[in-house]
Amino acid sequence: MIESAAEPISESLIRQYDVSGPRYTSYPTADRFVEAFTSQDYIQALEQRRSGAAAMVLPLSLYIHIPFCESLCYYCACNKIITKHHDRSAAYLKYLGREVDLHIQHMGVGQVVSQLHLGGGSPTFMSDSELRELMVMLRRNFTLTPGGEYSIEIDPRTIDASRLDALAELGFNRLSFGVQDFDPVVQKAVHRVQPAEQVFTLVEAARQRGFESINVDLIYGLPEQTIESVNRTLAQINQLKPDRIALYAYAHLPERFKPQRRISSVEIPTAASKISMLANSMAALIAAGYVYIGMDHFALPNDSLAVAKRQGRLHRNFQGYSTQPDCDMIGLGVSSIGRVGATYSQNAKTLEDYYDYLDQGLFPVVRGLALTRDDLVRRAVIMALMCQGRLSFESIELAYLINFRQYFVKEMEIMQSQVEQGLVEIEESGIKVTDKGWFFVRAVAMVFDRYLQSDRTRAKFSKIL
Repeated sequence: MIESAAEPISESLIRQYDVSGPRYTSYPTADRFVEAFTSQDYIQALEQRRSGAAAMVLPLSLYIHIPFCESLCYYCACNKIITKHHDRSAAYLKYLGREVDLHIQHMGVGQVVSQLHLGGGSPTFMSDSELRELMVMLRRNFTLTPGGEYSIEIDPRTIDASRLDALAELGFNRLSFGVQDFDPVVQKAVHRVQPAEQVFTLVEAARQRGFESINVDLIYGLPEQTIESVNRTLAQINQLKPDRIALYAYAHLPERFKPQRRISSVEIPTAASKISMLANSMAALIAAGYVYIGMDHFALPNDSLAVAKRQGRLHRNFQGYSTQPDCDMIGLGVSSIGRVGATYSQNAKTLEDYYDYLDQGLFPVVRGLALTRDDLVRRAVIMALMCQGRLSFESIELAYLINFRQYFVKEMEIMQSQVEQGLVEIEESGIKVTDKGWFFVRAVAMVFDRYLQSDRTRAKFSKIL
């Protein structure tokens, strides 16, 4: 059982909600994007932002995808390019510059940025000089506000203390270490061998250099994992004490992700074992003093993410939970996803196509979505539940000129079973996710997903627990 703030959560309830579903980094979700949305639609969204009030009031978020990795991790489902040829990142940096130039043509120079995230792949595949060139380019074209969140994902095998010095000098104040598991047998099975001592040394060095927040990514359900081995990793994590922890479930989809074909299905823990791993992990992290933020995120009580949750200021974007205000996001690089106004867009997924578009002077946007009024209403509902855990009927009714109970009559009926299970409370003024319900918040949000209700095929999504 998981000890929540309210009452124990039984494994039977976890089993019931051990289903596939969206992570809701956006609504509608990315699988609903269409190729009919083109670069011209994206340009229109950028120019509308430039001429509207948003450009004057709301800061931007920037996401930059660096696809390169030196070695292949068998579990990985990210868009990546495996290579030891580091000259490839130099060419990629030039094309990122072209993409930034296109944005500046349609947005203007100097728009304020309060959040920057470098993901991948392995952003630390780039050399320090290349990362410096990237940051100089960004600062030349955007205004990175003091006090913003500037984060980078790190492969611990690619950096040392001197590289941490360089990252701090460049203005990064948040680090995310890919750990996944400390067990040597598991590491070998997924082709990602990195001694725990290496991670401990790097995290201590990062603390000495004053990085504001350190995140560690963990995965349960990997090949060769056992309940006992996961417990040992959790004990080491408790010693490491990162500010934030992301605890992801491994989704074995070899038909979609070619690297996973190197994993033998017989080495993967059973569904029952995965559920026990999840229950034990949640209980252990909560007992260690972590606050459960929602879904797969935990944070120490004094971390800004935990503070934002307490104060009702959580938001979600394509990187997950965020403390930054709800804002437009510019996605740069191959396969990156962005949001501008009431639109979503995604860049070409292959390097060849990405380069080809930019060689023609075109945005590399290959698909996206212009949101309907119904999309906007449901997005507001889902994000309120996912981030604040509370929904005011009146706020939605005033913003979108609807009668909530009439508009969502079917959804309110479906939600009654979650009321009976103690996951949500339906009050006169709105809906409240209970402490127990936070562990199943994706299932709560799924009730209001019109696309999911009309298409029950969920195999394309990860498990919600």
